[in-house]
Amino acid sequence: MPVKIQGGGPAGAAAAIAAKLEGADVVLQEIRRFPRHKVCGEFLSPEIAPVLERLGIWKEFLATRPARITRVALHFGRRRKLGNLAQAAFGLSRFQFDRLLMARACGLGAQVCGSDHAEYCTAQVLATGRSALAASPPRGRRLFGFKAHFHGPVSEAVELFFSSRFYVGVNTVEGGITNVCGLAPEDLLKRCDFDYDALIDGFAPLRDRLRPMTRAMDWLSTGPLVFETRFSAPRQENVYAAGDALMFVDPFTGSGLLSAVSSGWLAGIAAARLAPVAGYLQSCRRIFSRPFACATLFRTMLAANWAEYLAPLVPARMLVALTRPSSRALIQFGAGPGEK
Repeated sequence: MPVKIQGGGPAGAAAAIAAKLEGADVVLQEIRRFPRHKVCGEFLSPEIAPVLERLGIWKEFLATRPARITRVALHFGRRRKLGNLAQAAFGLSRFQFDRLLMARACGLGAQVCGSDHAEYCTAQVLATGRSALAASPPRGRRLFGFKAHFHGPVSEAVELFFSSRFYVGVNTVEGGITNVCGLAPEDLLKRCDFDYDALIDGFAPLRDRLRPMTRAMDWLSTGPLVFETRFSAPRQENVYAAGDALMFVDPFTGSGLLSAVSSGWLAGIAAARLAPVAGYLQSCRRIFSRPFACATLFRTMLAANWAEYLAPLVPARMLVALTRPSSRALIQFGAGPGEK
């Protein structure tokens, strides 16, 4: 009797791989064209390495020649904070990352279908994205994400540009392409008719950064986005939420893809083992609650215009570390018999 996984993104594909490695039969449902470009920061923090190793795709990941990211630059109005990452991070497009994960799941024997699979299953993993989250704020107060790739000079830094109302991340991905991805409120976007080029042109630091570059694709957008965790949501027996269906954390933390793949890995293991859902959610809370709490605090500082003055007092490496899941708890939960 198979484990059913709904959603073929990073969380769903990672869940399929983990469940197959546990010996389960897997049916993975993905109703959309795959792979495809998606709105995403396309930044993978160094902690992704042991997770990809356990999923068996670390060498394949490196073979895609992801961009190497060694520095971080935070821009707060007139102030700029620079720092070196303790370990190199990576930039890889969602198109390539999703393709890599899905290929591994299929290679292990996961059955992929484009519609609901009627066969009885012992457990389910919900990796269907933000549609599983709570209702968004009223119109006018909603948040939307946007992204495009650019041609031009490359950098080994991930850069974050914070204005008083929105923020944008800039980092290189494979092939010398630069990904530009941001988040802005609906009322601000309406003022420029959702013209993201116009939004950037009105923010001098970001406009100057992108001046020598040329946009290589149409802007993609997604939303509304809701920052939420579902660690205490009503539980259904043998149904495990993962990825954005479990939590959606501010993109500026740079831990989104790490959290998606990690939670998918844990959900796949839990589903294959028929672990208690309550215990699974408790472990997820222990592993992932810190990035969400730190992001919420930092978002509050941004809204109050405090970040420009307080951020210079905190080392850049500390800011990065505070927004990462607990790697020790992650490895302990995902360990096989005798590994803990």
